Amino acid sequence: MKRSAFYSVLVLIILFFMLSSDAFANLVKLEVVAESETLWTGVAVSERGRIFVNFPRWTEKKGISVAEITATGDLIPYPDKEWNLWKPDLPASDHLICVQTVYVDRENYLWILDPASPRLEGIVQGGPKLLKIDLKTGQVIRKLSFDISTAPEQSYLNDVRIDTEKGFAYITDSGLGALLVVDIEKGQTRRILDDHPSTKAEDITLVIEGSEFDLEIHVDGLALDPKGEYLYYQSLSGRTLYRVPTDVLRDFSVSPEMIERRVQKLGITGAADGMEFGMDGKLYLTSIEFNAIRSYDPVTGKTEVVAWDGMIKWPDTLSAARDGYIYFTVSQLHQDNPDDPYRILRFKP
Repeated sequence: MKRSAFYSVLVLIILFFMLSSDAFANLVKLEVVAESETLWTGVAVSERGRIFVNFPRWTEKKGISVAEITATGDLIPYPDKEWNLWKPDLPASDHLICVQTVYVDRENYLWILDPASPRLEGIVQGGPKLLKIDLKTGQVIRKLSFDISTAPEQSYLNDVRIDTEKGFAYITDSGLGALLVVDIEKGQTRRILDDHPSTKAEDITLVIEGSEFDLEIHVDGLALDPKGEYLYYQSLSGRTLYRVPTDVLRDFSVSPEMIERRVQKLGITGAADGMEFGMDGKLYLTSIEFNAIRSYDPVTGKTEVVAWDGMIKWPDTLSAARDGYIYFTVSQLHQDNPDDPYRILRFKP
């Protein structure tokens, strides 16, 4: 191991124990839900336990963008084969180009976020969009498209949360570093915090399973607290957690400077790809440098390790199900040709 890598690992070990009151106590039991030979990033679980996943088009390999996993482990294109069919000569607005995230809201609708940047080479014009699907009928009932002003050329819309009570969507742009706030009913979108350190990658070197990675991935995971009062977020290339009150985000007349002043720096939680609130009111974060899942208590500010296992290789997206389980994808993004299959795991806090 190189000297720089050795010291990076040493720092991470120290950080691991600093962030955990007892690193080995009360670890949850992990269950394997599904496996795949193809890389997936997002997972969403419906009210009745239906599981949806997405496969970003980061290579030339063709296949399904969004699928439902059946009880036998088969993948069914969702919402149908036509939406999952895409070629450069097809209308970008009516096909799934490079889906990064799926999400089920509190009213049991499925949302699909398509940054439309195949192979991460820049957006396909007319492609960035957010779809709302009725799970009872399997029909797309709402399509929100993003133009160049809200989804610029090198943007990569990454994660989404829906406030069904207020009618707003919140989206991260990990390509350039910004948040998008969408008034769903009005169809209006505002790009915010695109020149603020809270949405930008930090000057750090990630160390994953002993290897160093100099990545510049900006604000990635985000979560809406159970009352919808705060939006939590952080950069993937970063170890600092932030939040901002949603009342200033929903009011499009509030100045960018006022929004920046309302951002709160919560502390160091470690590099995370995804995050989500559990039914216990705690925020759960994937811990890509430690093969782990952490919890953060918004009341006490306490951070703990809740899952630590060799199967957790670059944990990506979290989905909190109605039955109390928390599901997450294992994406293994640090490995070109992983030996293990891509997995969906779950645990109950």
